[in-house]
Amino acid sequence: MFKFIQALLGTKNDREIKKYLKRVKEINALEGKYEALSDEDLKAHFSSLKTQVQEEELSIDNILNEVFAIVREVSKRTLQMRHFDVQLIGGIILHEGKIAEMKTGEGKTLVASLPVVLNAMSGKGVHIVTVNDYLAKRDAEQMGEIYKFLGLSVGVVLSSSNSDEDHKLAYECDITYGTNNEFGFDYLRDNMKFSAKDKVQRGHNFVIVDEVDSILIDEARTPLIISGPTNRTLDGYLRANEVAKKMQRGENPPPNLANKDVKPTGDFVVDEKNRTILITEAGISKAEELFGVENLYSLDNAILAHQLDQALKAHNLFEKDVHYVVRNKEVVIVDEFTGRLSEGRRFSDGLHQALEAKENVKIQEESQTLADITFQNYFRMYEKLAGMTGTAQTEATEFSQIYKLDVISIPTNLAVKRIDKHDLIYKTQKEKFKAVIKEIKAANSKGQPVLVGTASIERSELLHEMLKKERIAHNVLNAKNHEQEALIIADAGKKGAVTIATNMAGRGVDIKIDEEVKELGGLYIIGTERHESRRIDNQLRGRSGRQGDPGMSRFYLSLEDNLLRIFGGDRIKAIMERLGIEEDEHIESGIVTRAVENAQKKVESMHFESRKHLLEYDDVANEQRKSIYKYRNELLDEEYNLRAKISQNIKEYADYAMRDFLASEEPDFEKLKAKIALECNTDLKYEEFESYNSMEMEQNLAEVLERSYEERMRELSQEDKDKIERILYLQVLDGVWRQHLYQMDILKTGISLRGYNQKDPLVEYKKESYELFLELAERIKFESVKLLFNISFTKQSTQSIEEKAQNENEKILQNTVQTGASEDELGQAATRKVGAKGNLNSNNLVKKVPRNSPCPCGSGKKYKECHGKSGPKAGILA
Repeated sequence: MFKFIQALLGTKNDREIKKYLKRVKEINALEGKYEALSDEDLKAHFSSLKTQVQEEELSIDNILNEVFAIVREVSKRTLQMRHFDVQLIGGIILHEGKIAEMKTGEGKTLVASLPVVLNAMSGKGVHIVTVNDYLAKRDAEQMGEIYKFLGLSVGVVLSSSNSDEDHKLAYECDITYGTNNEFGFDYLRDNMKFSAKDKVQRGHNFVIVDEVDSILIDEARTPLIISGPTNRTLDGYLRANEVAKKMQRGENPPPNLANKDVKPTGDFVVDEKNRTILITEAGISKAEELFGVENLYSLDNAILAHQLDQALKAHNLFEKDVHYVVRNKEVVIVDEFTGRLSEGRRFSDGLHQALEAKENVKIQEESQTLADITFQNYFRMYEKLAGMTGTAQTEATEFSQIYKLDVISIPTNLAVKRIDKHDLIYKTQKEKFKAVIKEIKAANSKGQPVLVGTASIERSELLHEMLKKERIAHNVLNAKNHEQEALIIADAGKKGAVTIATNMAGRGVDIKIDEEVKELGGLYIIGTERHESRRIDNQLRGRSGRQGDPGMSRFYLSLEDNLLRIFGGDRIKAIMERLGIEEDEHIESGIVTRAVENAQKKVESMHFESRKHLLEYDDVANEQRKSIYKYRNELLDEEYNLRAKISQNIKEYADYAMRDFLASEEPDFEKLKAKIALECNTDLKYEEFESYNSMEMEQNLAEVLERSYEERMRELSQEDKDKIERILYLQVLDGVWRQHLYQMDILKTGISLRGYNQKDPLVEYKKESYELFLELAERIKFESVKLLFNISFTKQSTQSIEEKAQNENEKILQNTVQTGASEDELGQAATRKVGAKGNLNSNNLVKKVPRNSPCPCGSGKKYKECHGKSGPKAGILA
């Protein structure tokens, strides 16, 4: 009945498309008007509209039809490309802040030019995000012809250009192209700068994310982290590696015996589904003997247990040439979705060091988090977010829940003629690859081009060797030669071409075929393994059959493939056994294909939960991050009254010092005097305090400290004083924030154990992280007071303090590392010891009086209702 009603009335998506088609007719009606204008008249008309938008006489929503018609006309004149009606629909969807799902080859790059021009008219900047530098540069150059014709400036942010000046110029343009990593890292670096004029980004107005599923779904599992070195010794990773090699892998008891007190075998077992390692009781005893310790899990040996866990993961869950490669004696991560090398990115939590120990290369120093953000929270900062891709409907729920983005599927300009055949499933990988080679040979003998998708470098190199034996000419594209990616992929449609590539390689590059190849059946896509995500498989298939071209696709699978072995192989294996499948025989059935898709759905659901879990925890940190960055921006504002803030902090410090003094049963003035001398470099005189009560003593101490501070500053001009105060205050804030991130890392690592005590770990994390944030706010105030009182100021030192601060900051920014969490560490931050110079030590702070304790002043009231009572404030950092 549901299908009947749907066929009668159409789906929600169909109804949306009908609505957009009415708008397209209105745009088409304007085509003749703009065709008749000369180049100069067209430019003048657009300029007039732009001026009216910036003077708020017109809104961009009201002139969408006109601007789209103008852009289409300009595209015809500059690129000799006319937007199809379906491309106009795509442009409207993007302008509305939605996701446009368009098949491969439908011209998404040209589609983006429509909303980009419309939104750039406001002068607030438009960002276009691509998956790599090549596409950012290509799209900016190609579409730049349209933008420059209309007087709009275009910039590109490239990872190869680390110059702040280059990045700033790019962001100041009306339209800026770049990769998701560069946009995210520039945001984090901007919030480590000591001057507002040194920031490169100018706001987050409107962003279009190309290949939105890859960036907002796949890569969202890896947060962007700017990290700096720690002082932790690295010898433990070598010891842990030797111990791991001596431990025997065991198995969990069969499901029918799991509840009968049957213990796992061996020293450890591997849970491949959840990508975790469990050390057995026998394994713990063996590790303690090998390490020479009594208790592996005591507080003193916690680091050994952690390093052993990472060493076991390195040996049993991470494969060379699949998850990473060794290049130039360094371990380099292979991006699991694109197959590209992730240069400069490292696994977190000591896993990368464990892999370096495993591969016997130099172990690089561990790092600590200085700043971090997830892609989810970065892109949600934009006032308007839109995206485009060929594959988004399978993740429509996640886009809606996480980003509040609707997905609209746009019909193709020409009907898809590609034939997608059922999967062929073999018992073993050996049989499967033998059949793949046979099929490639058959297609190649008649000249039909073949693109073979593999899941890893190891598999692509295996096929490469097999094809060499058969003497079939071919190209191989994987993470080891991804620099030639675009060129190799673009040539994959030529007659007789055989191309082996990782499933996602060359994303965004069009594969065009000529008439001769069309007559041969078009490009033949052969998948050698199903990916965990259906989108990746659909993306591979979508390389063939663009713009109504013929094509064909088929996946070859085996029961030994990871997806089937871990998630769905038992049912298929049972079917094959019932059918009596012999060696080199396969099964081909819609039922089996659906069984594979169900396995994929299980994995997709698991990954969605892990991303959601990561986001739930990062949302807590994100609120704190926003507060700190907002406060930091206030400090960078030259109009901000920092002197009044410092004066307030001095008063609060005096309150805190007197609380500690009065809390003693027998207040000792000499202790107070020594404390103030040490922390504020100020000498107190007993006679200044002996005749005052507690309230007056507190007020008097504040006045003494104020006078002492003014005395220190009197040699400086107002300009120098403002500059030094701002720089030192920022240094304190940054140092305390970094230490807070470290404490949050520790809290997050152990919080899951609260579940054993029937407590919700997320609720506990929110509660305790808030307490940590309250402490952070207090430490910023008091540590800034201590620092300002303990630095000697002279006219000569003003410049050197500023230069030293800037130099240290530049050093940090130049030595930043992108750290990626591994799959099994989603939502888990690293436990690292802060060892960087200049970090503040919270142990210097005296314990505060509990808020419900009696007030030390002797009033009889609770402290929170007396001296601990807060006055009106404008936020936690006030």
